[in-house]
Amino acid sequence: MAAKIPSFTLNTGYEMPSVGIGCWMGSPGGGEIAERMCKDALQAGYRHIDTAYGYGNEEYVGKAIRESGVPREEIFLTTKLPNHHHHKVKESFEESLAKLGVDHIDLYLMHWPQAYTEDNKPIPYGQSPTFVETWKDMETLLETGKVRSIGVSNFSIKLLEVLLRESSIVPATNQVECHPCLPSVDLKVWCEQRGILITAYSPLGRPKEYDGKPVFLDDPDVVNIAKSHGATPGQVALSWGVKRGTAVIPKSENPERIKQNITLLDLTDEEMATLNAIHKKPGMHRSLLKYHEYSSDGTVLGWTYDQLGWNMTKGGIVCTLD
Repeated sequence: MAAKIPSFTLNTGYEMPSVGIGCWMGSPGGGEIAERMCKDALQAGYRHIDTAYGYGNEEYVGKAIRESGVPREEIFLTTKLPNHHHHKVKESFEESLAKLGVDHIDLYLMHWPQAYTEDNKPIPYGQSPTFVETWKDMETLLETGKVRSIGVSNFSIKLLEVLLRESSIVPATNQVECHPCLPSVDLKVWCEQRGILITAYSPLGRPKEYDGKPVFLDDPDVVNIAKSHGATPGQVALSWGVKRGTAVIPKSENPERIKQNITLLDLTDEEMATLNAIHKKPGMHRSLLKYHEYSSDGTVLGWTYDQLGWNMTKGGIVCTLD
């Protein structure tokens, strides 16, 4: 039975469950673990699965869907175009479709605005294929009937302004890192005004990546709210995300935690206000992901923060409060 959680209506008219299971396993692959995780999630009432070509587990996710006993039409399935396929959108989409073993994908995202060469080297900013060119190729996929909605991921207001100015279809979603340390208020408001739903990846902050520290999950305010509800700090963070109008896609391999993550709390206005202010505490307004440390020159996957339109300094530290 599907969990009783809110759904969001996309600008295409389709419904997306507010909580999904994220399938990034920390590194590409982890197929059999991802398969078991998806089966556990579907059994727990999840009806939203988020994977990607780059996660290396689409075949296992598709297998979990087919063997779950849950009708395909009840499941909202997202996958993503990898950076090194920006020049061959149709071929990459068909490859993902085949690996998943389904007849359609509910939401297809451009995983990053950056394009790579076939051998995974960043193509300099502004060179072809640009993210606008790639998006226009993605728009043609809607004509096939094999994808219901298209969207983007890791896009800033700066990049979205360019995209909307030069294309005809508004993205259904923008999937970005989003949690109490990085609420991205300005981006969220801007997207909402244009009918773009924010989906929060890493809504729990990926503690394993951040030196094993849970960061906001052990913040006293979050812990106290959790105790008052007889719940976990993770449930507090996810409930905050959904109540503020964003979809959340936590990842967990633990069956009990999978169930907890889709059991949302009814947070009070006062509790929401407290959580909305977490990022204003000293040292808290930042990304919690390791990709900020991939290069020594302060770029992320080949682009500078300025090119990405991210108001950050090296390490993912936000420059000003929002």
